[in-house]
Amino acid sequence: MIGMGEPEPLTCSRAGCRETASWRIEWRNPRIHSADRVKVWLACDEHVDYLREFLAARDFPLRVVPAEGSEVAAERPIA
Repeated sequence: MIGMGEPEPLTCSRAGCRETASWRIEWRNPRIHSADRVKVWLACDEHVDYLREFLAARDFPLRVVPAEGSEVAAERPIA
């Protein structure tokens, strides 16, 4: 039956990675996104630094929070 069973595990957003994500990277491109528009990438422990540095090198505002239970953090705007 649809909706029954275990939810799909969160998967890392790094190209080619199929590991379970343990981090949520919330970011925006201020040149094209308003302050309330936030994009989300998921990251495993191995790729969280790579993805964070990729976005930081472009001066995108970002926040890294644990993937589980991050709903509260997502309510705060990104600088």
